[in-house]
Amino acid sequence: MKRNRAIRTSIAIVILLLIGVLCAVRSGSYLVVNQPERSDVIVVLAGDHDDHRYWGALALLRAGYGQKMVMDASSDLTYGQTSAERAAAFVRQSAGSNQSQISVCTITNDSTVQEASNIRDCLAQLHPAPKSALLVTSDFHTRRAFSIVRSRLPQYRWSVAAVNDPTIFGQSWWRNREWAKTALYEWQKLVWWQCFESWRKKI
Repeated sequence: MKRNRAIRTSIAIVILLLIGVLCAVRSGSYLVVNQPERSDVIVVLAGDHDDHRYWGALALLRAGYGQKMVMDASSDLTYGQTSAERAAAFVRQSAGSNQSQISVCTITNDSTVQEASNIRDCLAQLHPAPKSALLVTSDFHTRRAFSIVRSRLPQYRWSVAAVNDPTIFGQSWWRNREWAKTALYEWQKLVWWQCFESWRKKI
């Protein structure tokens, strides 16, 4: 009897360990949502690294996924210029014939939840008023960011496009120390959003 109980316990432990390993392996891919749809406007979140989000969004704009593009950029000063001012100058240099379709949204907040309030104000200034928006951000950030904008800005129909930067993240996170750090940090933020912020009073 005791032997059978020990065997059953061992089997249960092995099964739980296998489930845990499977969940850990798939945890990187769970963070990523990539379902872009043609929309009235493309919204590029701040926090870009090596301009990957910008170039990904510009490619989508040129492919007809949006009529306009709004880039978020910080109001923080560095060497006498804000990130928003540098972003506007970069658009003038790099966007070519699409320059007139692109505007910079100055943000004053760091977190994605707070950034949504700045996005709301910038989208409200567009004419004609958009009804749908395509969110562009780093791939590891897509699930949380997508959930945030749908919760905080439900007046728009949202879709999301993932942009990969292999120096920061890969879905096989265990193969690279930087990928593992990014995955762990993003999971902390995702859990915090789902458990403590998503139900709070909306902007």
